[in-house]
Amino acid sequence: MRIIGGLHKGRRFHPPKFFKARPTTDFAKESLFNLIDNRIDLEGKKVLDLFSGTGSISYEFMSRGCDYVMAVDISAKYLSFVEKTAKIIEPEKKILRTYKGNAFSILKKMELDYDVIFADPPYDIAHLETLPDIIFGNDTLKEKAIVIIEHSPQTNFSEHAHFQEKRNYGKVNFSFFS
Repeated sequence: MRIIGGLHKGRRFHPPKFFKARPTTDFAKESLFNLIDNRIDLEGKKVLDLFSGTGSISYEFMSRGCDYVMAVDISAKYLSFVEKTAKIIEPEKKILRTYKGNAFSILKKMELDYDVIFADPPYDIAHLETLPDIIFGNDTLKEKAIVIIEHSPQTNFSEHAHFQEKRNYGKVNFSFFS
């Protein structure tokens, strides 16, 4: 796996063999960050990466100048890898933080003062359709926050009140909300 843009473009990292996470493809990541870059200047922004898995998306945000990235995952092993990799990428800075727990539960109690919230849950996770409601139901959500959910082609968020658009890159789909 590699970082596809920003200050650390081209840096590679290798998740351990025990990872069962489905990392976002380079093609989809590049397309995603082109869309994000057209909406918001990431320099100095705060990002929440839910279901962070390998941390691939977190590293992309770090590489593009974000000041703070919170990676959330239920797996302590995954988060340990994410922390170690972040220290290799940015040894002098403490941009990335991790939080272990169930993303659905965390969203109900966490202060959501983030500029970008990205979620890449397992495509078959139960209650995926409730994720936007939980995020937008949190009264601490930043007013102009961008919310992006990666999902399979079978998931459709287009009827959600905060839905803006869906982009399709093969089996990878991104739904944008604000």
